[in-house]
Amino acid sequence: PDRLTTPLVKDKATGKQRPATWDEALTVIAENFKKYKPDEMAVISSARCCNEDNYAMQKFARVVLHTPNIDHCARLCHAPTVAGLAAVFGSGASTNSFNDLAIADLVFIIGSNNFEAHPIVARRIMEGKRNGAKIIVCDPRNTPTAKHADLHIQHFPGTDIQLLNCMMKYIIEHDWIDKEFVENRTKGYEDLKKCVTQDKYSVENTAKVCGVPAESIMQAINWLHECQHKTAFVHCLGITQHTVGVDNVRSIAFIQTILGNIGKPGCGVNALRGQNNVQGSCDMGALPNVYAGYLKVTDPAAAKKVAEYWGVDEVPNGKLGLHIPEMLETLEEHPDKLKCLYLLGENPVISDPNSKAVEKSMENCEFLVVQDIFQTETSKYADVVLPGSCFAEEDGTQTNAERRVQRFRKAADAPGESKLDWEIIKMIAEKMGYGKYFTWETSEDVFNEMRKITPQYAGITYAKLEGDGIQWPCPTEESKGTAILHVKEFAGMPEGKAQLAAIEHRAPAEVVDSEYPLWLTTGATIWHWPSGSMTRRCKQLDKDCPTAWLEISPADAAKYGFVDDEKVTLYSRRGEVNVNVRITPNIKEGVLFMPFHFIEARANLVTNTAYDPVSRTPEFKVCAVNIKKLEA
Repeated sequence: PDRLTTPLVKDKATGKQRPATWDEALTVIAENFKKYKPDEMAVISSARCCNEDNYAMQKFARVVLHTPNIDHCARLCHAPTVAGLAAVFGSGASTNSFNDLAIADLVFIIGSNNFEAHPIVARRIMEGKRNGAKIIVCDPRNTPTAKHADLHIQHFPGTDIQLLNCMMKYIIEHDWIDKEFVENRTKGYEDLKKCVTQDKYSVENTAKVCGVPAESIMQAINWLHECQHKTAFVHCLGITQHTVGVDNVRSIAFIQTILGNIGKPGCGVNALRGQNNVQGSCDMGALPNVYAGYLKVTDPAAAKKVAEYWGVDEVPNGKLGLHIPEMLETLEEHPDKLKCLYLLGENPVISDPNSKAVEKSMENCEFLVVQDIFQTETSKYADVVLPGSCFAEEDGTQTNAERRVQRFRKAADAPGESKLDWEIIKMIAEKMGYGKYFTWETSEDVFNEMRKITPQYAGITYAKLEGDGIQWPCPTEESKGTAILHVKEFAGMPEGKAQLAAIEHRAPAEVVDSEYPLWLTTGATIWHWPSGSMTRRCKQLDKDCPTAWLEISPADAAKYGFVDDEKVTLYSRRGEVNVNVRITPNIKEGVLFMPFHFIEARANLVTNTAYDPVSRTPEFKVCAVNIKKLEA
C-alpha cells in the first residue's frame, strides 16, 4: 500500500514533497541538471536493478551529464573481490559454478554465512557434505553456517591474512604446492614465499593473533593438503568489508593458486555477492573506473571505442570518477564541489557507515533525485522522487555470482504511474535533448546495445537465455558459455600467468584499547535484505525479526553486568545506538555482532568510514566500540 505510484516534487514554499505529473517532475530535473558542471554531479546505480537499468544509468551519466562520477553498491560489498581477483587472475569474477561446491572434497568457507545470506549456495554445499565432503568455516560467530561445519575456526575479525599466510607458510615449507602449476602458470612466487615463510606466520604465533587453537589451524592445513585439486573456497562480505579487503581476496586467490586449485572442477575462488545483481551491475560499467565490459576509463582507446559506439563526440575519460564514500564525504565536507546527486534504488542513510555523516551529506546536497519503489530514509531528503518498478513488473536480465546471466519476465503491471527504471532514464535524457542516444523501445533493445560493446556478453541473446541462462564469457552466438574460468591460461594477465605477491597482515583501521575495548562486526540476517526498505514491509518477515539486537558472549555480559534482552548503549568514536543485548555463546569473547537493517537501531551509527585504499570499500566488519548501561 505504500508503493510510490506518482512522481513527487519538493514544494518550494513548504519544503515538503507533493505529488506531481511526470512532465513537471522531468522538467524540474532537466532544468536543475543543466545548471551543474559535470564534476558537480554524481550518479549512484543499484545492484537490485537489472542489467538493462544499470547499463542505461551509466550511459546516462557519461553521455547526458558528462560526469565520470558513477558508482553503485558493489562499492560497499564486493568491489574488493573485483579488484583482488583481477589483480591475480585478470578477471574479477568467481572462477567456478555453484554446482562445483557439490563435487568438492573440501569447501573452505571464510567470511560467509551462506546458510542465511545465500541459502541456494548452502544447499549445494550440503549436497557435497552428504557426498562426503568436509566443510571448514572461518568466522568470529558460530553462525548457522558454522554449525554445519566439520571444523569452525572462530578467529578475531581482521586477522584473515594472518591466518591464510600461516597456512601458505606450512604448505610451502612442507613442499605441498602444485609445483607444475606454480612453475608454468604463475609469476611472483618467490616474493610470496619470502613473505609467508617469516616466523611471525608460524602456527603458534598465528593461533595467538587470531585467538584460535593451534590444533584447529593444523587440522585445516592438513585437509587442504589431503583434498588438493578438489578444494573450493567460498567468501563473502566477511572478507571484503575491510580496509584490507582487496588483499584478503588476493590471499585467498594465492592459496588456491599455489595448491593448483584453479581451472578445475570442484575448486576455485567463489565469491558470493551481496545482492542479486552485483556481478551484472559491475559488468554493465556502473563503476567510476570502467565502462561496460571492464574497458578502463583511463585507456584512451577504450574511451574512443565507447564514444564511437554511442555516437557521441567524447565520454568522460582520463580520470577516475568519485566512489560512493568519496561522494558522501565530499557532500558532507565540501558541498561547494559536489552539488547534485541522482540515486537509483539506494538507501545510503541506512546502508552506509557513520549514518550521521550520511544524513549531513543528504542535507547538504543542493539537488537530490531519488528513483525507487518505496519512500526510504534517503528519499525523504529528495527534491524529486521518481516511482520505479520492481523485478516482477519488468522484463530483464540479471547476472548472479557464478556469472550466470538469467532472464526474468514481467508478471504484473507496475502500480499507478510507476515506470520501468531504464524508461525513466530515457525520459530524462529526452527532456534534456539527448533522445537520439536513447532510442530503445524494449528491455531487449537495451540488452542488445549493451552486448555489442561488452565482449563477455557478445554471444548472449534473450532467445539463448531460455531455461537456466548462460555463464559468461560467451563471446559468440555459437558459444554455450563458460562454466570454469582459467582452465588453460589467465587470459587477462601478462603472459597469461597468475600474479602472486607478498602481502603482510595489517591491523584494522581501528584497534581495541582501554576506551573502546570491544570489536564490533555487523552483518545481515536471513529475514531481511540490505536496508530493509523492501523486506521490512513484508509482515511475516518483520514479525519474525522485528528489530535489531546486539550479540554478546556470556563472559563479556558478566563483565558489564548485563542480563539477556536488556537495552544498552553501544558507542564508538562516531556515535551511539541503543539496542537490546542477546547473550549467546555463539559470539567470540571480546567481539560483538549487530545486524544493520533497522532504522530504529542503526548499526551504522557507530561503524567506521575508513576504507580499503584500492577498492574504497568501507570497513563495516570491524571497528572498536564500548557498551554501557542505558542511562535513565
